[in-house]
Amino acid sequence: MKKTLIFCVPLVVLAALISCRKLFWAIQNELKPKHGVLLKANGPGNTYELIDSVLGGSAEEVPDCSHPAFGRHIAEVYDSTLRCYVFAFYIHVTPDNDRCVAFDRQRNEIKTYGPSPDSLKGFLGDTVTHAWIFKLDSGFQASPNFTHIHQIKAGDGDDGAPIITLTPRKGNPDKMQVIHTGSSSTTSLGTVLQVPLAPFKGAWVRAEEHIIYQTAGSYSLTIHRLSDDSVLLSYSNTNIDMWRNGTTFVRPKWGIYRSLDTPSALRDETVLFNDFYIAKGKTD
Repeated sequence: MKKTLIFCVPLVVLAALISCRKLFWAIQNELKPKHGVLLKANGPGNTYELIDSVLGGSAEEVPDCSHPAFGRHIAEVYDSTLRCYVFAFYIHVTPDNDRCVAFDRQRNEIKTYGPSPDSLKGFLGDTVTHAWIFKLDSGFQASPNFTHIHQIKAGDGDDGAPIITLTPRKGNPDKMQVIHTGSSSTTSLGTVLQVPLAPFKGAWVRAEEHIIYQTAGSYSLTIHRLSDDSVLLSYSNTNIDMWRNGTTFVRPKWGIYRSLDTPSALRDETVLFNDFYIAKGKTD
């Protein structure tokens, strides 16, 4: 088993028995010093400051300006299943929007970007690993338009459409999709995988993503459910356009970013995340 998975498997048996501090000992004490960084919740208060201390700059893209009465839209809350604090990303159908700039969508995300350390950015030729855990509520409602909970985006140059998105999609039945957009229509693959959304709802899952940033690059994403370690989603492609014209770096984003074109399909949501891990180079 890949070394980057060490922190995930024990959750299946031990989540109800030991603390999060012990659950993630493997990442903190084996992987992090050698390869990457780990952003994990540590308790209420100073949440933005904690995120910024790891990701750099002001790493939040939040709807606070449109909804100041609610306060900060990312908080740290205690999760009784994992028995530790996690990040709660809040989004409200009204009045949240996209940072008081765009009003047909709403965004509550964290990211790496220009001011982030170079070790957290993907440069041409880099091999990068991202890992994280997340939980959609049992009543989660996806938009029929778009709802992204993870993005890989160019940091500059042709940085409009994301290169990769993880997208819950309303349908019959609802789906979880992996969508790819290359640097041109001929290199864009569109929806490369979709699986039923139902198994994701109400369950903690872990995601692990491996990327080689090249025009003929590599991408893989695997998501396991923590309770039984079952694979809910797995995709791999070793010849995929993972670089954009005019780009100097690529970066990850996590949170909830959704269309408001069909507000009747939406509800106020809280999406939980924790243990964002970013590493360069091979980790196995």
